[in-house]
Amino acid sequence: MYKRKIEPKVHALLASHAAVALTGPRQVGKTTLALEIAGQQPSIYLDLESPRDLSKLDDIEAFCDFHPDKLIVLDEVQRLPGLFAPLRSIIDKRRRQGQKYGQFLLLGSASMSLLQQSSESLAGRIAYAEMVPLGVDETVGAVNINELHLRGGFPESILAKTESTSLHWRENFIRTYLERDIASLGPRIPAETLRRFWTMLAHTQGDTFNASSLARGLDVSGVTIARYLDLLVDLLLVRRLPAWHSNIGKRMIKAPKVYIRDSGICHALLGIQTQDELLGHPVIGGSWEGFVLEQILNQLPMRAQTGFYRSSGGAEIDLVIELSQKERWAIEIKCSSSPVVSKGFHLACEDISPTRKIVVHGGSTAFPMKHQIEALPLADLLTQLQQFF
Repeated sequence: MYKRKIEPKVHALLASHAAVALTGPRQVGKTTLALEIAGQQPSIYLDLESPRDLSKLDDIEAFCDFHPDKLIVLDEVQRLPGLFAPLRSIIDKRRRQGQKYGQFLLLGSASMSLLQQSSESLAGRIAYAEMVPLGVDETVGAVNINELHLRGGFPESILAKTESTSLHWRENFIRTYLERDIASLGPRIPAETLRRFWTMLAHTQGDTFNASSLARGLDVSGVTIARYLDLLVDLLLVRRLPAWHSNIGKRMIKAPKVYIRDSGICHALLGIQTQDELLGHPVIGGSWEGFVLEQILNQLPMRAQTGFYRSSGGAEIDLVIELSQKERWAIEIKCSSSPVVSKGFHLACEDISPTRKIVVHGGSTAFPMKHQIEALPLADLLTQLQQFF
């Protein structure tokens, strides 16, 4: 298995907080990581999808009293929304007994609902970390970047022996979410309708969100479409990239861009199995853009401001990153190893005056371009971001 870069962060958070919530989509590796951390100290693990484990929490205070001074790992905590209220008093009680930090590690597959539930009850007692699929920096030397792009970053998809086995795993992943997980979280949405919506997003990977167009395609209202999008964002399956705004006196596009977060899931929704099929598919540009975008955003701290820039006059930048008050990067994403920058990128750079202009391309060599533009392979850019922070 691959060493996950988030592990040191989880250890650090447990050393400074009473509770840590580790979010991420299903099958991303949360449980494997949690069990590895738990194996390094006195601990107990409960899976709240198991009726037997769930029954142990009928009296959670008594259960925690029976396991003093242990790290308690609770998996799929969004299944038990009433859990967070009693955790507050348990944490405070343990603090008085001398166990200030590292009391609970909470794993969840839904982001916003978990954050809302926990923040209301555990303010000042809990920290958050998001686990994402495997990235370029975690698989370097073991997986070719083109294979990672094709299959996506879920461990089981990467480790599959053949392309067909990998695709089959991802198809089952999609089916499980649609037929079981989403239904268990409450929304009553027909699985086939949500699959069609999810697939429509895959076809328009990287486009600005057009609720009315999608609503016509599914014969539902725009409000319903927005609710579908909120759900997939909450489940950490779709990313909403906001428009970047600045006081420059331009008419700006305000609708967000939408991406399927894992490129392998995007390809599975479209029935793409091989590299040849991907290269010949109209989604290749948007797919590569979404893949690169996800790799970049997963490197950034929360304080970094990000968005895309697009004016009604045609000026456009795929990604703007405010790294600090004095550092603003304009990033264009091209799948070609011989990228050509559009006039719109130059116009946008005139508007926002970035400190660096970067084109991330599909090749393996860095080289300079005209107008102080740097052409970088993705791995080089990720290294530079790690060094910056």
